[in-house]
Amino acid sequence: MTTAKTTTAETAVEQAEFDRLIESDSRVEPRDWMPEAYRKTLIRQISQHAHSEIIGMQPEGNWITRAPSLKRKAILMAKVQDEAGHGLYLYSAAQTLGIDRETMFEQLITGAAKYSSIFNYTTPTWADMGSIGWLVDGAAICNQVPLCRASYGPYGRAMTRICKEESFHQRQGFEILLELMRGTPAQRAMAQESVNRWYAPALMMFGPPDDDSPNSKQSMAWNIKRFSNDDLRQRFIDMLVPQAEVLGVTLPDPELKWNEARGHYDFGPLNWDEFYEVLAGRGQANAQRVAKRKKAHDDGAWVREAARAYADARMEERLAS
Repeated sequence: MTTAKTTTAETAVEQAEFDRLIESDSRVEPRDWMPEAYRKTLIRQISQHAHSEIIGMQPEGNWITRAPSLKRKAILMAKVQDEAGHGLYLYSAAQTLGIDRETMFEQLITGAAKYSSIFNYTTPTWADMGSIGWLVDGAAICNQVPLCRASYGPYGRAMTRICKEESFHQRQGFEILLELMRGTPAQRAMAQESVNRWYAPALMMFGPPDDDSPNSKQSMAWNIKRFSNDDLRQRFIDMLVPQAEVLGVTLPDPELKWNEARGHYDFGPLNWDEFYEVLAGRGQANAQRVAKRKKAHDDGAWVREAARAYADARMEERLAS
């Protein structure tokens, strides 16, 4: 009985310290006590973010060899390499919470863990490299910059570096579309058609409406997230409209208009049935994306085994010396 009371009292003290850190907008670090629900929320969010970066290499990676110039190939290759690095930063951050990479990989290929539904759309034209950069990476920046202030230290620090690189990705996409819109009628049509396909999925990247997002409120209470899904979506649209005017593309929403009273743009409804279908695994390329990720993991098994054997040999040498 005494032990149980002592444990309860210790937990109360630890909970109070955790609450103090959150209320003072301070950082929780890996060795700090944290509620199990907070830990699980972070593992879910960070691992899904890592999966999204790794899966997100695929829609663009297949354009590296088909890019229209050596310069474009080099830029696209650098971007895909950045995304691999982002995934590694985030997997490392998740590991500080007590989950290993093999477990996260199993969760990905079995469907137990999700990744951003946007990466289950196909990229049939070169203009899609522009739309992904401008719309998808633009939405990512809008969502991720506030995460630099996330209450969990390793996540916030990883996001600081990731956001710096994402800004390059967004500019790269904008520049591709700008060049196409200054080109031939066929190039302009290709750019507009691509924007038409990616616009709505990019807006849905922020997640479902706040009323249908059960995890959002708690994440905000813990200072993991700073803004709600709907707030971030509105911010993104307000930034997007003037950029579209510079590009000369038309955003495919007949209800998009400035609302003087609100000081924001009004926009039309999104097809959330499509969002949930893709999220459930019935998008254009869900099976393809996961199968390729599994094959890459299996093909790399010998590298991991060799690295492990080398590390073990070095450890034996140090112990023997």
